[in-house]
Amino acid sequence: MDNRQAIGSWLSGPRAAAEEMGVDFGYRGRRLGLPQEGPGSIAPLGRRFGALFVDWALCVLIGYGLLARGDLRSASDWALLIFLVLSVLTVGTVGSTPGKRLLGLRVISADGARLSLPYVLLRSVLLVLLVPALVWDRDGRGLHDRLARAVQVRI
Repeated sequence: MDNRQAIGSWLSGPRAAAEEMGVDFGYRGRRLGLPQEGPGSIAPLGRRFGALFVDWALCVLIGYGLLARGDLRSASDWALLIFLVLSVLTVGTVGSTPGKRLLGLRVISADGARLSLPYVLLRSVLLVLLVPALVWDRDGRGLHDRLARAVQVRI
């Protein structure tokens, strides 16, 4: 076997190379017992980023309008704290932030139940740190979701 085939190219990546050699990873969410498509399936990455953008814009607007007194730099600082509070309150009560709700997403525990408040708090703090959100598993869950035993699904 050629080592280049085992490693994959920088364009396709190691997963594509493994799939070409016959490894079946299945669809995202299969290991969690979630459907492949439709309600309850893993939320697509584009929608998750879109929801994050909507939530961040909302937090900057709240910070700018209510707390920063017209200073955009100060509004960005406040937005981080507002984002944390918004995430804890909305995910902890209704399961989704305004951006997630707008784009048809919800955060649940990996076993399908509502996420408990301690896990919501852990997930939100880790999300504010940003680094855990950039590390994903093969089901598309960020490190913040894995540690909080959460998954983002379609409504």
